[in-house]
Amino acid sequence: MHLSKSDSTSITNLQVFCYTSEEEEDEAQCNDALNTTVGKEKTADEEALKESAVCAESQDEEHVAPEDPQSFLGQWEDPEEDQTHPSVASFQSEPTRKKISFAQLVKEGRRFNIDLVSKLMFSRGSLVELLIKSNVSRYAEFKNVTRILTYHHGNVEQVPCSRADVFASRQLSVVEKRKLMRFLTSCMEETEEQQAYYSRPYLEFLHDQHLGDNLQHFLLHSIAMASPDTPTGEGLASTRHFLRCLGRYGNTPFLFPVYGLGEIPQCFCRMSAVFGGVYCLRHSVQCLIVDKDTNRCKAVVDSRGQRINCSHFVMEDGYLVGDRKKMDTSLRFLSRAVLITDASVLPGESDQQVSMVTVPSTDGSPTVRMVELCSSTMTCIPGTYLVHLTCQSVGSAHDDLSPVISRMFQTTKPDNHDQRPFVFWCLYFNMADGTALEVEGHDLPSNVYVCSGPDGNLGFERTIELAELIFKKMLPEEEFCPPAPNPEDIIYDGEPPSSTGGEEEQEGPADQEEQHEPEPLN
Repeated sequence: MHLSKSDSTSITNLQVFCYTSEEEEDEAQCNDALNTTVGKEKTADEEALKESAVCAESQDEEHVAPEDPQSFLGQWEDPEEDQTHPSVASFQSEPTRKKISFAQLVKEGRRFNIDLVSKLMFSRGSLVELLIKSNVSRYAEFKNVTRILTYHHGNVEQVPCSRADVFASRQLSVVEKRKLMRFLTSCMEETEEQQAYYSRPYLEFLHDQHLGDNLQHFLLHSIAMASPDTPTGEGLASTRHFLRCLGRYGNTPFLFPVYGLGEIPQCFCRMSAVFGGVYCLRHSVQCLIVDKDTNRCKAVVDSRGQRINCSHFVMEDGYLVGDRKKMDTSLRFLSRAVLITDASVLPGESDQQVSMVTVPSTDGSPTVRMVELCSSTMTCIPGTYLVHLTCQSVGSAHDDLSPVISRMFQTTKPDNHDQRPFVFWCLYFNMADGTALEVEGHDLPSNVYVCSGPDGNLGFERTIELAELIFKKMLPEEEFCPPAPNPEDIIYDGEPPSSTGGEEEQEGPADQEEQHEPEPLN
């Protein structure tokens, strides 16, 4: 059974624009922008960074049980541990809006970590719970998303979502603050009044609660992250999930992994490698060898003609030939844009802000979700921001997203009187939406499993659900991602237990792996 070499439909309409100078004449300015590390506001910046960094407050060990979820955060940032990446402190610098040339961006290209998929982790979502349960969290660091923003009446505004934010907000009147707190408190419990609206639009329910336009906008677009025609039952469920995630690790419901979302699969891969997983790098699978009698895959053949026997085979749907796929709907696409900018869409006291921005639909255009990352997330260099925009495709990514970018950013010659951020570099592309793929029903051998590509959801709930479903099919008697033991506590087959406290233990695969793999991030 031959596999598809590449899925030409997964990424389309790729366009790249560079709005900064491509010449090297700005080298002195570039160096100034990239080397600003110590200034008059260093102390203030460090204080802001300490507040925005997602880490547990220092406390005595006896106050935190090993299984306590808070211990998940207590291991995130330890400056004494060796790290495979540059330290977070090296990326923390004073805000600057000096010009950076394209040549400098290319020169510093390895310091950018650009994800093709833009997502955030709900603090009480399935991915965070899985990271805690499995101990995979020991291999990563995380930042708290510090602000929830929205584009409203032509301006970027901060959304008050926690109790402290509500009472500190200057954009809400005292009456609006009371109404908002009363609504957020009441919607946590299901009532008969709410049930009567379940099949009606959520916006209608909000309007009938006598909430003003500002509060309806915040609740619909930034807290429930819904559209005006979203059913009330779905809108209330999203609102409750948002509120339950507040306050666990910070003043917003979201976390973001340092170095980008690519760290998450890397963490699981490392855990697998430490406990015996084997990886064939630079090998691609060309075809499957299937037993016709049992309809099971016996082996795969890689790009070098090597046969590798297997009991199960899991692949992404892009490798599947079209006539073997089963889709529940026609193929949908997401429109994506990635920007490198010189400033935040909403400047604040600190330049180290991680923001989630909602740009509601206008005139039939799709709602756009924007994630703005600062340099302390290790996804971009100091003096720049990395901005991800995502929406459901109506046309090409450029057609869908360029109007939003033109309203919120400068893309022509930088104007010092224009407070909008300037775009150095911009990438547009469309990508297939994985939610259209059916989980089951494909024309495949019984031990071959297909997982979908990325979807347009903000969180990882569907991804974790699909991973657990495939795991249960392969190993129905096993626990999904159980807590991993410490490598030194494992006794390998044929290895006698050591009576000297591990000082003379034989070197097992985990120990060999540790010698060649970089130290885990803490």
